[in-house]
Amino acid sequence: MLKWIILSVLVLLSPSLSADQGLQALTVTSNADGSQEYSVTLQVLAIMTALSFIPAAVIMMTSFTRIIVVLAILRQAIGLQQTPSNQVLVGMSVFMSIFIMTPIYNQVHERAIQPYLNEEMTSLVALEQAKEPIKAFMLSQTRVKDLETFAQIAGITQLNKPEDAPFTVIIPAFITSELQTAFIIGFMFFIPFLIVDLVVASVLMAMGMMMLSPMIVSLPFKIMLFVLVDGWSLVMGTLAKSFGLGS
Repeated sequence: MLKWIILSVLVLLSPSLSADQGLQALTVTSNADGSQEYSVTLQVLAIMTALSFIPAAVIMMTSFTRIIVVLAILRQAIGLQQTPSNQVLVGMSVFMSIFIMTPIYNQVHERAIQPYLNEEMTSLVALEQAKEPIKAFMLSQTRVKDLETFAQIAGITQLNKPEDAPFTVIIPAFITSELQTAFIIGFMFFIPFLIVDLVVASVLMAMGMMMLSPMIVSLPFKIMLFVLVDGWSLVMGTLAKSFGLGS
């Protein structure tokens, strides 16, 4: 798909490139094995085209989805509608994702980026080498049931091992598993605050204070409970350990 996008852009830009005599840099070299290697200018163009897919890749192929869903459920459980704000939650999720994905990036850098910069492998080989650590990370967090479901939808009747599944199957299975895990963790965090709400509502009803909203009374108690148990450290530690860190 990316190659077709690049070729379409080149066709659209070809008149202006010819006028500026810039076509010399836009070369495609055929390798002995039939693969193609693009010039530096085309590689830059490909990178600029791929930038539009980076947000989706960051959200859907890393730990970001699980973290942001859990934090959103936690905020709802406490009863704070806008605190922390969406910007704070997204920022926390981004930097937690960087922390969790750093070992994966180090593997990609060691196996693909550095050899490619040292001209020890071609861009296509580097791309294949970079995919392996990311693929291994996603498979480690993907449920077999979800992987089999999307494999069946894609028409793949037999998978000898999960590593044989293509990225087009692994990515939606990974996202589905991440949402499932995020809801499970969010449910576990929700229960203590729900108990506080039930206790406060029962006490107010027993006292005959029907007109007083239980949410107003329970909110300070839930915040106090969250602070006393060192809630933020507990939440962040649980999220990190859910990806296998520190275990």
